Amino acid sequence: MSVEGIDEVSFGALDLAACQRFFGDWGLTQVSASAQKLVYESLNGCRVIAAASDTPGLPPGIEPDPTLREVVWGVQTQADLDAIREKFKSQPGFVDSGDRVGCTDPNGLAVRVQVSRKRPVALTAAKTNTWTDRVRVNQPAPAYDRATPVEVGHVVFFVKDLAAMTAFYEQCLGFVVSDRYPNRGHFMRCAPNGGHHDLFLLETPDKRVGLNHVAFTVRDLHEVIGGGLNMSRQGWHTELGPGRHPISSAMFWYYESPAGALWEYYTDEDELTADWQPREFTPGPTVFAEWAIKGGIDGNTRRQKNAEAPSGKFMTDKPKA
Repeated sequence: MSVEGIDEVSFGALDLAACQRFFGDWGLTQVSASAQKLVYESLNGCRVIAAASDTPGLPPGIEPDPTLREVVWGVQTQADLDAIREKFKSQPGFVDSGDRVGCTDPNGLAVRVQVSRKRPVALTAAKTNTWTDRVRVNQPAPAYDRATPVEVGHVVFFVKDLAAMTAFYEQCLGFVVSDRYPNRGHFMRCAPNGGHHDLFLLETPDKRVGLNHVAFTVRDLHEVIGGGLNMSRQGWHTELGPGRHPISSAMFWYYESPAGALWEYYTDEDELTADWQPREFTPGPTVFAEWAIKGGIDGNTRRQKNAEAPSGKFMTDKPKA
């Protein structure tokens, strides 16, 4: 079996109007909207759904709304789906609608699997000139007025039992551990070959259960910045970013979401193979972020929030002492 990534996420929402504004500003495309439910898509067709808490059929939450209620993973073939069906049959909350199977993971979350409905997309991303590789020639790097995310790249949860959760995703879905916070957190990817993580599980001392964040992949660093600046101009609140994660190498920007917890733009994560050996890290601020801006950047001044706005003069245009 081969899980390819996240196909769909569904949120239990308390304020659908705010979610609708946020999803649109985030760069997702609206598929449908009603008084009870919003359906949006990323560029490759990964679906993002927000539904009123009492929507029939919406799985129960692992914490009070607003939060993520369901994650749907995509597989390559019907044979992959059939193999997972057999593994899920012995799990709590088993469901089978024919084209989608599911169960409840040890954290209480509704996990579903289907043959992936995402579509391939052809995109142009920035090339980076380093001292040794000059790959961008006679071509300026791009700038973005806003982001249009490619897909939901990973989800992060607080869990009550890290060992049980890790075993579930390894044994039932074929995930592998990329890196570890020993006895605290596991970064996991869907398959031996792939991006650094599709799932991060974090066990806190108080055994908290809930959503930490949902992360959206964008083309390049310039789109992280353009997307973040647009969200700032629209009045949404930065939790942290822009910044860079040392463990995955990814560039990030986190925003508070009315759909629950945080949403992240990210790009440039490490690509791993079966030859990769998981590393162990001690949690800490310098492990989480090589650098980061608390409160973000003002979308209009292009300076850190609450910093003095630019005057229009060159930085070197200062009177002599």
